[in-house]
Amino acid sequence: MLGDMQVQELRIRDRIAALTPSLVAMRRDFHRHPELAFQEFRTAEKLAMHLRNLGLEVQTGIATTGVVARLKGAKPGKTVMVRADIDALPIHEATGAPYASENPGVMHACGHDGHAAVAAHVATLLSEMKDQLEGNVVFVFQPAEEIVAGARPMIEAGVMEGVDRVVGLHLYSLLPAGTVGVRPGPSMAAADAFTLTVRGKGTHAAMPHEGVDTVLISAHIITALQSLVSRETDPVGTSVITIATLTAGEGAHNIIPETATLKGTLRTFDASLRAKLVRRIEEVATGIARAMGGSAEIAWRDGSPAVVNDPELTQRFRALANEVVGPAKVLETPPVMGGDDMAEFLNRAPGVYFWVGAGDPATGKNQPHHHPRFDIDDERALPVAVELLARATLEFLKP
Repeated sequence: MLGDMQVQELRIRDRIAALTPSLVAMRRDFHRHPELAFQEFRTAEKLAMHLRNLGLEVQTGIATTGVVARLKGAKPGKTVMVRADIDALPIHEATGAPYASENPGVMHACGHDGHAAVAAHVATLLSEMKDQLEGNVVFVFQPAEEIVAGARPMIEAGVMEGVDRVVGLHLYSLLPAGTVGVRPGPSMAAADAFTLTVRGKGTHAAMPHEGVDTVLISAHIITALQSLVSRETDPVGTSVITIATLTAGEGAHNIIPETATLKGTLRTFDASLRAKLVRRIEEVATGIARAMGGSAEIAWRDGSPAVVNDPELTQRFRALANEVVGPAKVLETPPVMGGDDMAEFLNRAPGVYFWVGAGDPATGKNQPHHHPRFDIDDERALPVAVELLARATLEFLKP
């Protein structure tokens, strides 16, 4: 004889099976019509319409294009926030899929179309259970994750007022569909960006002694910055410093340019190491430039902090994930050096951010994120994602 919990699980799974055509259709519609950060007007309108049709209290225009929907349970209890990001990337799609982007130069190459569809259908599922809910659920559809600029203004607008716990997911094409990844503690890195401007003295390339070579200075800076990782970071710690762009001159082969611009990123998990490396990057860059007769100045664009999962809630999530997909398919994924401003929400309330496998090598749907041929096995991955997110929300509503 089945217990009450098992009966509820079967009902949830049966309802998700019935919702799957709508779930996949919504994801593919969002995929066909991708929108960049703070331009997600169509996406927001579609989500708001869906949520209003469920009878939820809906707010739009938060942080320009953010959408928030509130589901009030029949009984008092905790408040859990479910977060999904909704923006796309400036990439020209090359999948050839029938639902490929119709917006040239823009595509959903990170799964945010799936995140939005999953959270919207979790809202459908839980709204049908509101008479049984003890507590409240806040659904937050966040813009501008790809430029790490959407979470903070939503928080400043008050979306986390009264929130006790937070939960969210990220589809992952490099894990097979049907698997789940999660880890307690640091899960994704803090991601900061910087621009270094090196100034020297331009001259003819045949007379370098008459000038101050900004290209040479830049080369020394790039090499020296790597020593901050190899010689100033504890080997059991983790950090990445990458210079991704070096721009100098206007293409002439015989002119040493007056300025050079370097753009890079710093990735860390530990807050004290992050602060140390921010300071040291500036000291090394300006010191080398000055020693070689030039100057350097740095401008930082602070990214999000590290994504840190609450250990106790992660343990509870892992237990329910074992029930959903089986223990063999629940993985403790290693920390990822990519960043996500889900961290801003987790910095303010305990919660869990987990991975849902969405890859299928047999059909080529296992390209890395941010790739022009990125796609997901939505028919297998999305129903699992809805069940995990819905059940995690119900679990986190408990004391």
